Parts: sequence; structure tokens; C-alpha cells
Amino acid sequence: MMRRIATRWKALTVAGGLALTFAISGKDAERLGDNYQYALPLMALACGVTNGQAQDFMVRYVVQLGLVHGPKNALGDAAINTRPNGNLKGMPSGHTATAVLGASNLVHECIKGSPIVQGAVILSAGYVGASRIEADHHNIWQVLAGALAGWLSDRAFRRLSPLGWLKRLFRRG
Repeated sequence: MMRRIATRWKALTVAGGLALTFAISGKDAERLGDNYQYALPLMALACGVTNGQAQDFMVRYVVQLGLVHGPKNALGDAAINTRPNGNLKGMPSGHTATAVLGASNLVHECIKGSPIVQGAVILSAGYVGASRIEADHHNIWQVLAGALAGWLSDRAFRRLSPLGWLKRLFRRG
């Protein structure tokens, strides 16, 4: 019973965070995408604090930064790294990666029993990518690569956390 109430409060808090982000962003699509890029991982971190998994989330966030900024710097002036507006360091989209990392974490760790809020979170992350394309900061491939980097950071690198290693060590012993 208490767990169900806690899950509902988390879902309401996340829904409120999405609505507040929307409300403060005005009618500028790029600004809304920028704000969701910050709001989603911040809400995921807050959820991690309440679940005792903040350290795990931060490790995955650092992995995501490496997956994004490594290629941006390594690709130099390659065509794939060129943004539609002509600037460099476009591959992959860091905004999209960060939003997808936060969204994936929220969906899998915080709001499991709330499909409507899960859908809103996923759509918000998708909106970030679409806003980057609309603003000519990235092309579809750069956004998809960013989404993959964010998702892989959250889902595939769960066992990298020192806290995760400690938990497994003490389970075996």
C-alpha cells in the first residue's frame, strides 16, 4: 500500500515537473527542448536520491558524457560531425542523449506503474531531439545517435557503478 502511494507521488511529481517546464518555456520550441534536456535528468537524479540510487545515476551520466563528447572531439571536421547550420561537433546530439538518459531512468526506476506519465516522459525526450532538428543544430542521424548514446548509458552501463559492485559483492559473500 505504501509503495503504491510512493509510486503515485513520484508520478505526480514527474508530471508536475514536465508541466512546469512546459509552462516556464514559453512558445519557443528550441527553448522548451533545451529546458526538457535539463529537467529530465534532474528529475531522474531526484528520483535516484529517493531510491538510494543517485550514485548509480551519476556514474551513468558521466558515461553518457563520454559517449557524447568523445566522438564530437574525435570526428573533428568530418562530414558526419558537421551540423546543418555549418558548425562542427554535431555527432551525436548531446541534448538528446541527456534527455533520453533521464527519460529512460525515470521510466525504468521511478514511474514504473504510471503508463501515462511514462508516455509523457518519452515524448518529452523525443521532443528534445525534434527541437534540435527544427533549430538546425542537428540532423536526424545525429539525434538518433544521441538517443542511442543516452539509452545505452542508462540501460547497458548499469553495472559500472561502484555502488552496484559493492551490492553484488555482499550478495555473494
